[in-house]
Amino acid sequence: MTRLIVGPFNRVEGDLEVTLDVQDGRVAAAHVNSPLFRGFEQILLGKDPRDALVFVPRICGICSVSQSAAAARALGDAMGLVPPPNGELAANLILANENLADHFTHFYLFFMADFARDAYAGRPWFDAARARFKAVEGAATADALPARAAFLQILGILAGKWPHSLTLQPGGSARGLGASEKIRVHALLRQFRGWLERQLFGDSLEAIAALDSIAALEAWKATRAPAASDFRLFLEIADALALDRLGRATDRFLSYGNYPLAGSPLFARGVWHAPSATLAPVAHTDVAEDASHAWMADPHALHPWQGDTRVDIERAGAYSWCKAPRLNGEVAECGALARQVVDGHPLIRELVAASGGNVANRVIARLLEFARVVPAMENWIRAIEPGEAFCHQGPMPDEAQGVGLVEAARGALGHWLVIRQGRIANYQVVAPTTWNFSPRDAAGTPGALEQALVGTPVGEGEAVPLAVQHVVRAFDPCMVCTVH
Repeated sequence: MTRLIVGPFNRVEGDLEVTLDVQDGRVAAAHVNSPLFRGFEQILLGKDPRDALVFVPRICGICSVSQSAAAARALGDAMGLVPPPNGELAANLILANENLADHFTHFYLFFMADFARDAYAGRPWFDAARARFKAVEGAATADALPARAAFLQILGILAGKWPHSLTLQPGGSARGLGASEKIRVHALLRQFRGWLERQLFGDSLEAIAALDSIAALEAWKATRAPAASDFRLFLEIADALALDRLGRATDRFLSYGNYPLAGSPLFARGVWHAPSATLAPVAHTDVAEDASHAWMADPHALHPWQGDTRVDIERAGAYSWCKAPRLNGEVAECGALARQVVDGHPLIRELVAASGGNVANRVIARLLEFARVVPAMENWIRAIEPGEAFCHQGPMPDEAQGVGLVEAARGALGHWLVIRQGRIANYQVVAPTTWNFSPRDAAGTPGALEQALVGTPVGEGEAVPLAVQHVVRAFDPCMVCTVH
């Protein structure tokens, strides 16, 4: 048995270190360490509850809108506010814009560059991968960055700026839209759709969303050359490297549901248990954070309303600043794959039934969301009624509790708020990467990534094993959100 410490990882947001015990050329055990402490939950104590809208977006520079959305919903829950239709539509557009921009960045800048490494030279697909995705030099970088920048102009119109906007409020959106701004947003969406259909898929978004089985995906692939589009090239690489047999975790998938409109979300909410092919409801009361292996003073599993973030750097057995969220005591994986399998997309359900959660399926689900969300965004912008209300107002109670659950790009994000005597008495955040990159719990059960890494091959002399990097990056970690 040998021990390998991998980190700090590049091309992830924040600091990450993974300790691997390697035996017979494979990972036998993994410990995931989040080596940075932030302390936002302590900073918020004693503040006016509305101050959360100013502080929590600063948790992260790449998913700040998601943090704003969760805070606004927690405050709205405490205040008993329901946004007007325009407010829901604008909030959905703002959150979807950031989520898709994150997916875009992950695929083109963080994930695919690993397949252009010299270690893969000689593979039939390598020259195409290197020409397209090699870090800095690949053609995709020059193509994708202007497309991403243009797409993010939508956030400038809807939210004033990005990151760290104050537009999302407990009662909706503070920024009303006029008719000319609707036209501008719609034009930017059409421009982004055109880029996706031309470069990413080489097909219409509707055709991609309609792929309803593994057979349909294989048939689509068979009619196109490997380099016909970026998605097609990824599928070629995924098959060649058997990415569907790499990085399987718990096969229990959590989604809070996303993009609500008149009480019905675009993507459903629930927990999908792949071994039994069953969907169960999820409530925020099912969540507890175990701190037995984190540098925290209270090691017990607590619901976030009772959560405690006092630190204890001397705690025996601790190896991370990340707590271990559990759903009814069980490990759960979240992210685009979880969203799509919970929502019941037929292709994703079949892929998960065939091979579970793995590197290939996580990326396919992430790309599928472009095909499903962009058309929804086009409908939302058409439905906005200029001149109608975008936000409802209400008094802040002196005593209340609230919860805000959203789906960030990386998965389930929850904010829990307790107000006493008009001030924040407790504020707890459970971020997507907190779920996926959690340490062990009191029972010694490893977190999702720790389980996904077991069995991963490690080549002779590899200091930073490529297969390990594929598994880690397939989750698209955001470590600054993890430790908030």
